[in-house]
Amino acid sequence: MDLLQELISSTNSIPEEYLHVSQQEMEERVKQIKNDLGEALFIPGHHYQKDEVIQFADAVGDSLQLAQVAAQNKSASYIVFCGVHFMAETADMLTTDEQIVLLPDRRAGCSLADMADIYQTERAWEKLMQQFGESILPLTYVNSTAAIKAFVGQHGGATVTSSNAHQMVNWAFTQKERILFLPDQHLGRNTASDLGIVETEMAVWDPIQEELLFSGNVKDVKVILWKGHCSVHENFTLTNVEYIKKEHPNMHIIVHPECKKEVVDAADYNGSTKYIIEMIKQAKAGSAWAIGTEMNLVQRIIHNHPDKHIISLNPYMCPCLTMNRIDLPHLLWSLESIKKGKPVNQITVDKQTACQARLALNRMLERG
Repeated sequence: MDLLQELISSTNSIPEEYLHVSQQEMEERVKQIKNDLGEALFIPGHHYQKDEVIQFADAVGDSLQLAQVAAQNKSASYIVFCGVHFMAETADMLTTDEQIVLLPDRRAGCSLADMADIYQTERAWEKLMQQFGESILPLTYVNSTAAIKAFVGQHGGATVTSSNAHQMVNWAFTQKERILFLPDQHLGRNTASDLGIVETEMAVWDPIQEELLFSGNVKDVKVILWKGHCSVHENFTLTNVEYIKKEHPNMHIIVHPECKKEVVDAADYNGSTKYIIEMIKQAKAGSAWAIGTEMNLVQRIIHNHPDKHIISLNPYMCPCLTMNRIDLPHLLWSLESIKKGKPVNQITVDKQTACQARLALNRMLERG
């Protein structure tokens, strides 16, 4: 094992003792620490987290919502982010220098965010500039690394969420003739299609082959989609939709816009995590729903709405594997490390990257 591997291993490895503590004892110890630390501790929990973790969250929401709530909390010295790495990065960038952001397990990454690294992006930008000149504005989904957000901010672009993607793409077209949409091709394609942009006006940038893929005239391209995807949402298929429509003709189908376009087109509704939660909440008692999103969230929605018939659009879907890395032992370890004065797995973003990334975030926040 080389030095780098040793450093990664030592940082990520939870002490053995935490793997042999009963669930009841862990819960009692977490409750005690939360009580002891009071307002000095803030635990944001993403919707996709396990119930064993989400029960201790001080706020539950999507990634940007949680980062904003963390930023508004000026009394917390420690923010223990139960989510994935890019979310903790965003929280670190939006909070004060005095606040410490911790991720209970540093292995909790995001496969979608990892599909666009800064080196690939810089090479792609150079080649696209050669082809299209200064006609492109970059946009990045908030499910991206701090480095990608900084790149977008530096080049006049902005971040987007699944809730405001339409608004931000419309804004981008007031700035430049074309957009580069990172890193989720499906959210980008679904959004562009909703805004009247046809398939021949879209192209896909393949960062591995470093080539632009398109079916029409390259001069007509308005949207360049990064070839990336969410490993959870891409596993919902048109076959899943057709099965539900055949076997449960009265069931409403609602999916996340990170799903493939043919799935979104065939569904009855599509929208952000917040949109899905609100739709089910407001639905009539006795109504039936098939939901195409992460399984931990689907199971929680089922539990919270016993008056409705709710299933997963794909019953064989697994929970998000990287989200599932945050479990009760890691949460307890993180909290007890604070109590000992030696917090583990702190997430920090260097000042230059943070400054440029905040440009991208603020351009979005300024537009609601």
